[in-house]
Amino acid sequence: MSFDSIPILDLSLAKDPTTKPEFLDQLRHVLLEVGFLYLKNVGIPEELTQAVIKEGISFFDLPLEEKLKIEMKNAPSFLGYSRLDAEITAHAIDHREQIDLSTDHAVRTPSQPLYRNLLAPTQWPSASYMPNFKPVYSEYITRMGAISIFFTSLIAEAIGLKPNAFNKYFEADQQHKLKIVKYPDLKELGLEGVQGQGVGAHKDGMFTSYLLQVTEHRGLQVQNLSGEWIDCPPIDGTLVVAIGQGMEALTQGVCMSTTHRVLSPAPGTGARFSVPFFQGVSLDAEFEELNDLDGGGGVGRVPEEVREMRRRVVAR
Repeated sequence: MSFDSIPILDLSLAKDPTTKPEFLDQLRHVLLEVGFLYLKNVGIPEELTQAVIKEGISFFDLPLEEKLKIEMKNAPSFLGYSRLDAEITAHAIDHREQIDLSTDHAVRTPSQPLYRNLLAPTQWPSASYMPNFKPVYSEYITRMGAISIFFTSLIAEAIGLKPNAFNKYFEADQQHKLKIVKYPDLKELGLEGVQGQGVGAHKDGMFTSYLLQVTEHRGLQVQNLSGEWIDCPPIDGTLVVAIGQGMEALTQGVCMSTTHRVLSPAPGTGARFSVPFFQGVSLDAEFEELNDLDGGGGVGRVPEEVREMRRRVVAR
């Protein structure tokens, strides 16, 4: 039977040896059968969360000329501001405005491979307009990076791998990325009477992502194995975690990456805001080694009993 709601897990259980086995059992169920979860008690101070919300919403109130100074097309890193309707998913326009940020790194030197342009520069809004923006988001990215790597170790344990199984894919100064997204409502878009696409149906690419739903709007939906769209409404004190396709591939299909989408807010309800954090992996990671699981490639072979559990889910 396909899932009809998104499970809520308490990360604090994983930090207590007496309750960690219970958490790992819950996580295993999510990984094999849902691919999405709410995570509470993640360890981000409430005052930082509120600052992230305040600074994130305020960014979109900047004059357009200020936002265009840090437009994504101005840098080879694919980081920066994107205008409303600048992106397309599944052959349709995504009605969203956003800024992409990243862990700060040095700009690529001429001797380094071209792909290292992806590390820098991060284009930050002017401190004369938003003096707190960079400090707040730099701290949030750093804290979320540590949380994501800890959570990845729990994923490994939940499916019978060593806790450090994924560590080979992370660098000491690992780059992580983050978006701040504004989804205007259908009235503002001039699209009343239709179902607007905030972002089209897709799966996330790498290991894990962590979504802070800022406003009370519904709109995020997750597709279950029966093809039904399940609402994933905001719940105070939680982040929404999605398992990415990279995680699914590395675990031989055991960890489920789930299709999801965002609908534009209903007319007159105002803009929806969200802050998704995307866990990064090393740009130098080599995935060809997945062909040699028994010889040390990838994260190793997931135990047969866990793979059989996943096969039973798929066969239902």
